[in-house]
Amino acid sequence: MRAGGPGDHDGSVIDRIERLSTDDLPACLALAENREWLPEAHKWRLLFAVGTVYGLRDEAGDVVATAILTRYGTRLAAISMVLVASRYGRRGLGGRLMTHLLDEAGDATVFLNATPYGRPLYERLGFVPIGTTHTHVGRLEPTGPAATRPAVPGDLAMLLALDARVNGADRSHVLRTLPDFAECVRVVERRGIVSGYAAAWRNVDNVVIGPVIAADAADARALIGDIAATIDGPVRLDLDGRHPELRRWAAGRGVPEWGSTTVMVYGAPELPGDRDRWFVPLMQALG
Repeated sequence: MRAGGPGDHDGSVIDRIERLSTDDLPACLALAENREWLPEAHKWRLLFAVGTVYGLRDEAGDVVATAILTRYGTRLAAISMVLVASRYGRRGLGGRLMTHLLDEAGDATVFLNATPYGRPLYERLGFVPIGTTHTHVGRLEPTGPAATRPAVPGDLAMLLALDARVNGADRSHVLRTLPDFAECVRVVERRGIVSGYAAAWRNVDNVVIGPVIAADAADARALIGDIAATIDGPVRLDLDGRHPELRRWAAGRGVPEWGSTTVMVYGAPELPGDRDRWFVPLMQALG
Protein backbone atom coordinates (compact mmCIF):
# COMPACT_ATOMS: atom_id res chain seq x y z
CA MET A 1 0.00 0.00 0.00
CA ARG A 2 1.18 3.55 -0.63
CA ALA A 3 1.10 6.50 1.70
CA GLY A 4 -1.52 8.82 0.27
CA GLY A 5 -1.13 12.50 -0.51
CA PRO A 6 -3.15 15.45 0.74
CA GLY A 7 -5.87 14.97 -1.85
CA ASP A 8 -6.59 11.32 -1.08
CA HIS A 9 -9.38 9.88 1.06
CA ASP A 10 -9.48 10.99 4.68
CA GLY A 11 -10.54 7.84 6.53
CA SER A 12 -9.92 6.82 10.12
CA VAL A 13 -6.64 5.48 11.41
CA ILE A 14 -6.58 1.97 12.81
CA ASP A 15 -5.70 2.12 16.51
CA ARG A 16 -3.14 -0.68 16.53
CA ILE A 17 0.53 0.30 16.27
CA GLU A 18 2.31 -2.44 14.34
CA ARG A 19 5.82 -3.43 13.39
CA LEU A 20 6.50 -2.83 9.73
CA SER A 21 8.70 -4.97 7.50
CA THR A 22 10.73 -4.36 4.39
CA ASP A 23 7.58 -5.22 2.43
CA ASP A 24 6.39 -1.80 3.60
CA LEU A 25 9.47 0.00 2.28
CA PRO A 26 7.69 1.47 -0.78
CA ALA A 27 4.96 2.83 1.52
CA CYS A 28 7.58 4.37 3.83
CA LEU A 29 9.34 6.03 0.89
CA ALA A 30 6.01 7.40 -0.38
CA LEU A 31 5.24 8.73 3.09
CA ALA A 32 8.64 10.45 3.19
CA GLU A 33 7.96 12.10 -0.17
CA ASN A 34 4.51 13.16 1.05
CA ARG A 35 6.32 15.12 3.80
CA GLU A 36 8.84 16.50 1.25
CA TRP A 37 11.66 14.26 2.44
CA LEU A 38 13.89 12.45 -0.02
CA PRO A 39 13.01 8.79 -0.80
CA GLU A 40 16.20 7.41 0.79
CA ALA A 41 15.82 3.71 0.05
CA HIS A 42 19.41 2.74 0.95
CA LYS A 43 19.10 4.47 4.32
CA TRP A 44 15.67 2.96 5.09
CA ARG A 45 16.93 -0.56 4.31
CA LEU A 46 19.68 -0.14 6.92
CA LEU A 47 17.19 1.18 9.47
CA PHE A 48 14.93 -1.82 8.89
CA ALA A 49 17.96 -4.09 9.39
CA VAL A 50 19.28 -2.58 12.63
CA GLY A 51 16.16 -1.06 14.22
CA THR A 52 12.46 -1.69 14.73
CA VAL A 53 10.12 0.21 12.42
CA TYR A 54 6.67 0.96 13.81
CA GLY A 55 3.70 2.32 11.91
CA LEU A 56 0.02 3.17 11.82
CA ARG A 57 -2.31 2.43 8.93
CA ASP A 58 -5.62 3.90 7.89
CA GLU A 59 -8.69 1.81 7.16
CA ALA A 60 -7.57 1.39 3.55
CA GLY A 61 -4.34 -0.22 4.74
CA ASP A 62 -2.08 2.72 3.78
CA VAL A 63 0.86 3.45 6.08
CA VAL A 64 0.13 6.94 7.38
CA ALA A 65 2.69 7.28 10.19
CA THR A 66 6.10 5.81 11.05
CA ALA A 67 8.76 5.96 13.75
CA ILE A 68 11.91 3.85 14.23
CA LEU A 69 13.56 2.73 17.46
CA THR A 70 17.17 1.54 17.26
CA ARG A 71 18.54 0.04 20.48
CA TYR A 72 22.19 -0.03 21.51
CA GLY A 73 22.04 -2.63 24.24
CA THR A 74 19.90 -1.62 27.22
CA ARG A 75 21.61 1.70 27.90
CA LEU A 76 21.06 3.79 24.77
CA ALA A 77 18.53 4.05 21.95
CA ALA A 78 17.82 6.32 18.98
CA ILE A 79 14.47 7.41 17.57
CA SER A 80 14.17 8.47 13.95
CA MET A 81 11.94 8.81 10.88
CA VAL A 82 8.97 10.18 12.82
CA LEU A 83 6.62 10.86 9.90
CA VAL A 84 2.87 11.48 9.64
CA ALA A 85 1.04 11.81 6.33
CA SER A 86 0.10 15.43 5.67
CA ARG A 87 -3.64 14.66 5.59
CA TYR A 88 -3.41 13.26 9.13
CA GLY A 89 -1.40 16.10 10.63
CA ARG A 90 -2.24 17.47 14.08
CA ARG A 91 -4.24 14.42 15.12
CA GLY A 92 -1.76 13.11 17.67
CA LEU A 93 -0.38 10.22 15.59
CA GLY A 94 3.23 11.29 16.07
CA GLY A 95 2.70 11.53 19.82
CA ARG A 96 1.12 8.07 19.95
CA LEU A 97 4.06 6.52 18.15
CA MET A 98 6.62 8.39 20.24
CA THR A 99 4.97 7.33 23.50
CA HIS A 100 4.99 3.72 22.29
CA LEU A 101 8.68 3.89 21.39
CA LEU A 102 9.62 5.42 24.73
CA ASP A 103 7.77 2.61 26.49
CA GLU A 104 9.64 0.08 24.36
CA ALA A 105 12.97 1.73 25.17
CA GLY A 106 12.47 1.15 28.90
CA ASP A 107 15.20 2.68 31.07
CA ALA A 108 17.52 3.51 28.17
CA THR A 109 18.66 7.03 27.43
CA VAL A 110 16.90 7.98 24.18
CA PHE A 111 18.15 10.58 21.72
CA LEU A 112 17.06 12.05 18.42
CA ASN A 113 17.72 14.91 16.01
CA ALA A 114 14.76 17.29 15.94
CA THR A 115 13.68 19.57 13.14
CA PRO A 116 11.96 22.84 14.14
CA TYR A 117 8.66 21.22 13.13
CA GLY A 118 9.07 18.21 15.43
CA ARG A 119 10.79 19.85 18.37
CA PRO A 120 7.61 21.06 20.18
CA LEU A 121 6.26 17.49 20.29
CA TYR A 122 9.50 16.13 21.71
CA GLU A 123 9.66 18.85 24.34
CA ARG A 124 6.12 18.02 25.46
CA LEU A 125 7.20 14.41 25.90
CA GLY A 126 10.14 15.39 28.11
CA PHE A 127 13.08 15.56 25.68
CA VAL A 128 15.62 18.30 26.38
CA PRO A 129 18.08 19.90 23.93
CA ILE A 130 21.74 19.13 24.47
CA GLY A 131 23.38 20.27 21.24
CA THR A 132 23.17 20.96 17.53
CA THR A 133 23.99 18.99 14.41
CA HIS A 134 25.17 21.23 11.56
CA THR A 135 24.67 19.78 8.09
CA HIS A 136 27.26 20.86 5.50
CA VAL A 137 26.97 19.96 1.81
CA GLY A 138 29.38 20.64 -1.04
CA ARG A 139 32.47 19.47 -2.91
CA LEU A 140 35.39 19.24 -0.52
CA GLU A 141 38.61 20.71 -1.89
CA PRO A 142 41.67 18.40 -1.83
CA THR A 143 43.45 18.27 1.51
CA GLY A 144 46.85 16.80 0.62
CA PRO A 145 48.53 13.38 0.86
CA ALA A 146 46.60 10.58 2.56
CA ALA A 147 47.20 10.30 6.30
CA THR A 148 44.86 7.34 6.88
CA ARG A 149 44.44 3.90 5.37
CA PRO A 150 41.55 1.71 4.19
CA ALA A 151 40.07 -0.49 6.88
CA VAL A 152 40.67 -4.24 6.70
CA PRO A 153 38.76 -7.11 8.36
CA GLY A 154 41.41 -7.41 11.04
CA ASP A 155 40.55 -3.90 12.28
CA LEU A 156 37.03 -4.85 13.32
CA ALA A 157 37.70 -5.78 16.96
CA MET A 158 39.57 -2.53 17.66
CA LEU A 159 36.99 -0.51 15.74
CA LEU A 160 34.13 -1.99 17.79
CA ALA A 161 35.94 -1.35 21.07
CA LEU A 162 36.72 2.24 20.10
CA ASP A 163 33.14 2.92 19.04
CA ALA A 164 31.77 1.46 22.29
CA ARG A 165 34.01 3.72 24.38
CA VAL A 166 33.08 6.85 22.46
CA ASN A 167 29.33 6.12 22.37
CA GLY A 168 29.08 4.54 25.80
CA ALA A 169 27.11 1.63 24.33
CA ASP A 170 27.48 -1.47 22.17
CA ARG A 171 26.68 -0.56 18.55
CA SER A 172 28.28 -3.65 17.04
CA HIS A 173 25.12 -4.75 15.20
CA VAL A 174 25.22 -1.47 13.28
CA LEU A 175 28.97 -1.33 12.66
CA ARG A 176 29.04 -4.88 11.32
CA THR A 177 26.86 -3.66 8.43
CA LEU A 178 29.42 -1.07 7.29
CA PRO A 179 31.35 -3.32 4.85
CA ASP A 180 28.15 -3.83 2.84
CA PHE A 181 26.41 -0.52 3.52
CA ALA A 182 29.32 1.91 3.08
CA GLU A 183 31.38 2.61 -0.02
CA CYS A 184 34.50 3.35 1.97
CA VAL A 185 35.83 2.81 5.51
CA ARG A 186 39.16 4.27 6.61
CA VAL A 187 41.07 4.22 9.88
CA VAL A 188 43.78 6.11 11.69
CA GLU A 189 46.39 3.69 13.01
CA ARG A 190 49.29 4.56 15.23
CA ARG A 191 51.70 2.00 16.69
CA GLY A 192 49.33 -0.78 15.74
CA ILE A 193 46.28 0.76 17.46
CA VAL A 194 43.22 2.04 15.60
CA SER A 195 42.49 5.43 17.19
CA GLY A 196 39.89 6.69 14.72
CA TYR A 197 37.69 5.60 11.86
CA ALA A 198 35.27 7.01 9.31
CA ALA A 199 32.97 5.72 6.59
CA ALA A 200 31.07 7.06 3.60
CA TRP A 201 27.80 5.88 2.10
CA ARG A 202 25.84 7.00 -0.95
CA ASN A 203 22.50 8.70 -0.47
CA VAL A 204 20.09 10.03 -3.09
CA ASP A 205 21.92 13.20 -4.12
CA ASN A 206 25.28 13.08 -2.34
CA VAL A 207 27.70 10.87 -0.43
CA VAL A 208 27.37 11.06 3.34
CA ILE A 209 30.65 10.94 5.25
CA GLY A 210 29.91 9.40 8.63
CA PRO A 211 30.53 8.23 11.20
CA VAL A 212 33.73 10.05 12.09
CA ILE A 213 35.34 9.12 15.40
CA ALA A 214 38.85 10.38 16.07
CA ALA A 215 41.32 11.26 18.79
CA ASP A 216 41.22 14.95 17.84
CA ALA A 217 40.08 17.39 15.17
CA ALA A 218 43.26 16.92 13.13
CA ASP A 219 42.61 13.20 12.75
CA ALA A 220 38.94 13.92 11.98
CA ARG A 221 40.02 16.26 9.18
CA ALA A 222 42.42 13.65 7.85
CA LEU A 223 39.74 10.97 7.74
CA ILE A 224 37.20 13.27 6.08
CA GLY A 225 39.71 14.60 3.58
CA ASP A 226 41.04 11.18 2.59
CA ILE A 227 37.51 9.82 2.07
CA ALA A 228 36.39 12.91 0.13
CA ALA A 229 39.36 12.48 -2.21
CA THR A 230 37.79 9.21 -3.42
CA ILE A 231 34.37 10.78 -4.10
CA ASP A 232 33.35 12.44 -7.37
CA GLY A 233 30.59 14.84 -6.41
CA PRO A 234 29.13 16.56 -3.36
CA VAL A 235 29.55 15.22 0.15
CA ARG A 236 27.40 15.69 3.22
CA LEU A 237 28.78 16.14 6.72
CA ASP A 238 26.52 16.20 9.80
CA LEU A 239 28.99 17.98 12.06
CA ASP A 240 28.60 17.98 15.82
CA GLY A 241 28.27 21.47 17.25
CA ARG A 242 30.91 20.80 19.91
CA HIS A 243 33.62 21.12 17.24
CA PRO A 244 33.29 24.58 15.65
CA GLU A 245 36.82 24.37 14.27
CA LEU A 246 35.78 21.46 12.08
CA ARG A 247 32.76 23.38 10.81
CA ARG A 248 34.98 26.34 9.88
CA TRP A 249 37.40 24.00 8.13
CA ALA A 250 34.63 22.35 6.09
CA ALA A 251 33.11 25.70 5.08
CA GLY A 252 36.54 27.01 4.08
CA ARG A 253 37.09 24.03 1.80
CA GLY A 254 33.89 24.30 -0.19
CA VAL A 255 31.38 22.54 2.08
CA PRO A 256 29.17 25.29 3.56
CA GLU A 257 26.44 24.83 6.15
CA TRP A 258 23.07 23.88 4.64
CA GLY A 259 20.91 23.54 7.76
CA SER A 260 20.83 22.27 11.33
CA THR A 261 18.83 20.13 13.74
CA THR A 262 18.65 20.01 17.52
CA VAL A 263 20.07 17.01 19.37
CA MET A 264 17.60 16.08 22.12
CA VAL A 265 17.76 13.49 24.88
CA TYR A 266 15.25 11.77 27.14
CA GLY A 267 15.97 9.98 30.40
CA ALA A 268 19.37 11.51 31.17
CA PRO A 269 21.00 14.96 31.15
CA GLU A 270 23.47 14.00 28.42
CA LEU A 271 24.61 11.19 26.17
CA PRO A 272 27.02 8.57 27.52
CA GLY A 273 30.54 7.97 26.30
CA ASP A 274 33.64 9.98 25.39
CA ARG A 275 31.85 12.52 23.22
CA ASP A 276 34.95 14.71 22.72
CA ARG A 277 36.04 12.07 20.18
CA TRP A 278 32.64 11.97 18.44
CA PHE A 279 32.63 14.29 15.38
CA VAL A 280 30.05 13.01 12.88
CA PRO A 281 27.25 10.44 13.20
CA LEU A 282 26.74 7.57 10.80
CA MET A 283 23.49 9.38 10.04
CA GLN A 284 21.24 11.58 12.13
CA ALA A 285 18.79 8.68 12.44
CA LEU A 286 21.36 6.50 14.24
CA GLY A 287 23.94 8.76 15.86
